[in-house]
Amino acid sequence: MTAYAPMQVPPPALYEGRVMHARLKPFRHRFSYRVFSLLVDIDDPAAGNVSRFLRHNRFGLLSFHDADHGFRDGSPLRPWVMRVLRDAGLAMDVGAVRLLCFPRLFGFVFNPISIYYVFSPGGACVAVIYEVNNTFGETHTYVAPAGSDGLISQEAEKTFYVSPFIGMKATYAFSLRVPGKKLSVAIHQRDPEGALLVATQAGERRALTSREILKAVLRHPLMTLNVVLRIHTQALRLWWKGAKLQPRTPKPDPTISLATISPALASPESMTP
Repeated sequence: MTAYAPMQVPPPALYEGRVMHARLKPFRHRFSYRVFSLLVDIDDPAAGNVSRFLRHNRFGLLSFHDADHGFRDGSPLRPWVMRVLRDAGLAMDVGAVRLLCFPRLFGFVFNPISIYYVFSPGGACVAVIYEVNNTFGETHTYVAPAGSDGLISQEAEKTFYVSPFIGMKATYAFSLRVPGKKLSVAIHQRDPEGALLVATQAGERRALTSREILKAVLRHPLMTLNVVLRIHTQALRLWWKGAKLQPRTPKPDPTISLATISPALASPESMTP
């Protein structure tokens, strides 16, 4: 049995930083933009109503809605997390669960990926759940044991259609750390011919207060709308450069894919081409 070192479960927070995507072939195409994300306690997404600008299941400047995640029916997220772990064959005692995601901003959000950090009752990160959404309204979940509390490295076969310019014969390598003062997430995608795409998100922790929320919104007033606009703008740029459209595949069934612990990759901080 893997031994997990205890650690402090990170508090709910706001992370402000940058998302980067770099396509490596058949031509190089790179872009980045500034974002902010929430790290929420799935049992108390509004952090005890710490700010009037963050609402749970209600409209607000920022809001978190259970219906944007999990079962998508507005029900609490913990039963969904427990079901995902059970269906993936990961029998474990679960304590706190933290979810990294974009909030609704003025009522709108699209999350290309949301990440659940699952902790044991003793405070060790024991599993990670990746909730992936495409722009066709479909969702798929990858889940893997964490393996350690330092650098978390996992890999999975691609089973879910996301980009219209990337085929299905590919693998993901996830490299991330439990959020602390800094946020570090990297996803390295490969096809049978080698490295294809690197996506990263980095950020600095901010206290989840009214002051910090207002500052983030003022700096990024249309952030969640811009996420969708940039997806389509970059798709047009790829098409203009000559990227070939890949046929869309049906949504996989089952909707959960088990990823595995992999040998330690480069740190996510260094995975920027």
